[in-house]
Amino acid sequence: MTASIVGWAHTPFGKFDAETVESLVVRVANEALTDAGISAGDVDEIVLGHFNAGFSQQDFTASLVLQADPQFRFKPATRVENACATGSAAVHQGIRAIQTGAKFVLVVGVEQMTKTPGPEIGRNLLRASYLPEDGDTPGGFAGVFGKIAQAYFQKYGDQSDALALIAAKNHKNGVANPYAQMRKDFGFEFCRAESDKNPFVAGPLKRTDCSLVSDGAAALVLTDSETAKTMGKAVNFRATAHAQDFLPMSKRDILQFEGCTVAWQRALEQAGAKLYDLSFVETHDCFTVAELIEYEAMGLTPRGQGARAIKEGWTLKDGKLPINPSGGLKAKGHPIGATGVSMHVMSAMQLTGQAPEGMQLKNPELAGIFNMGGAAVANYVSLLEPAK
Repeated sequence: MTASIVGWAHTPFGKFDAETVESLVVRVANEALTDAGISAGDVDEIVLGHFNAGFSQQDFTASLVLQADPQFRFKPATRVENACATGSAAVHQGIRAIQTGAKFVLVVGVEQMTKTPGPEIGRNLLRASYLPEDGDTPGGFAGVFGKIAQAYFQKYGDQSDALALIAAKNHKNGVANPYAQMRKDFGFEFCRAESDKNPFVAGPLKRTDCSLVSDGAAALVLTDSETAKTMGKAVNFRATAHAQDFLPMSKRDILQFEGCTVAWQRALEQAGAKLYDLSFVETHDCFTVAELIEYEAMGLTPRGQGARAIKEGWTLKDGKLPINPSGGLKAKGHPIGATGVSMHVMSAMQLTGQAPEGMQLKNPELAGIFNMGGAAVANYVSLLEPAK
C-alpha cells in the first residue's frame, strides 16, 4: 500500500525565545490538520520526532502533541529518535503505520536548541558520535566533520573552493525561502575567505561551512494513496529506504558514506528510477563537506570528484540536478528533530507547485530526500511524486 502526504505545516526556523517545544508542536499539529482538511478525531496514530539530548528539560514528549486538541486523547503516540535523521525516522514510522492499516497518521518533528549555551550545544551534538573514540573531539560535532574534511583534503586535494561554492549556493537559494533562518546571499568570496565574520571553526571548515543552531517544527498528515485521491492535494511516496551503519568511524571508510550509497541504491531500485530521473534533491548538508561527499555517495560523480558537480553548476537551481533549492540545512536551519520532516514538507510543496515564489522549480515530477543521522550512520532516502 502506497502512503501519501495530504497536509503539512512548517514554522519559520530561527531563534524563538518566546516559544517552547510544546508551543511549536501544538502550532504545527493544528496547522497540518487544517491544511489536510481533517480533525484530530480522524487521526489514528501520532509520531513525534524529537532528538532532545539535553536541549529541552522536558523529555518524554510524545504526549505533548495531545496538547493540540482534546480529541487526541488516548490515540497511540510515540516519540522516535535517530540523531539528525530523527525527522525522517518519524516519517518512515508513520508510513509503516499506514501500511498496517491506519487511515490518517500525524507526523511532527521539533527541536528547540537556541536556549542552550554554546558549549553545551557542542556537547549535546557530540552524543550523536561514538563517544569512546570521538568524545574528546574539540569543537564538538563540527570537530568530527572537520576531521572528515581534513582527511578528504589529504586524499583528494584542497576542496576549499568547492565547499565555498556549496555554501554560497545554499545561502543564495535560502533567500527565496520564507521559512529559512538565514535569508542572505553571502556570495562565493565571503564564503571562501577567512575573516572575523567567517573564522575557521574546525579543521578546514569555516563558519559558512556549518549548519545553524535552530528552533522550529514541521508536520505532515499521511494517509493511504486511495484515500489521498479524495483529498484536496496529495504527494505519493514512490520509495523509501533506511540503511543504518556502524557508529564507530574506525569500523568504516568515513570518506565513502557507504550507508548513504546503500540507501540511495535501494530507493532508486524500489522506484524503478535512475538518479537523473529526479527533478531535485533535498540533501543533508549539516556541513558543506557532507554535501560534497553525498554527491559522490548518491552516484552523481565518481569518488573524489564531487567538486565537479558544484564547479560545473550541476547542482544549482537551474542545473541538471538541483540540490537543496530550499537552502538546505545551511541556510534554512537545522532544528534536529524537525529537519527530516521539513525536507518532506519542502519537497511536497515543490511537487504540488506550492513552494514560495522564487523557490519553486519548473514542473518538478520526482523529488529525492536524503536525511542523515551522525556521520553517515542513520541514512534515510525518500522518493516523492505528485499523485496522478
